[in-house]
Amino acid sequence: MGWIDQDIERDGPNGRQANTGAFLKNPSETIPDSVLAAVLDGSHPIKAFREHRGMTQAQLAKAAGTSSAYISQIERNGRRAGRKLRVKLAKTLRVAPDLLERDEN
Repeated sequence: MGWIDQDIERDGPNGRQANTGAFLKNPSETIPDSVLAAVLDGSHPIKAFREHRGMTQAQLAKAAGTSSAYISQIERNGRRAGRKLRVKLAKTLRVAPDLLERDEN
């Protein structure tokens, strides 16, 4: 069960309430509605946060020390981001690394 599913299960059927769980864990940061909606619609969390921050794949890749082709593959679910890369991406996107994990169920 991924972070979105856990929050929805806890908060009820209304997906817009899913950011309540993140807020309770860390009151200084909430998941923006646009990011939450994109993830619920099937976007990869990395893509949703990247677009929210107004970054291109090339900009994110350069900041995280990887290639834009790799970012593209991750966002299309062709590859998984390893733990070390997720930490770098999270730092660049200013989110917790676990928010960038995709539920693989």
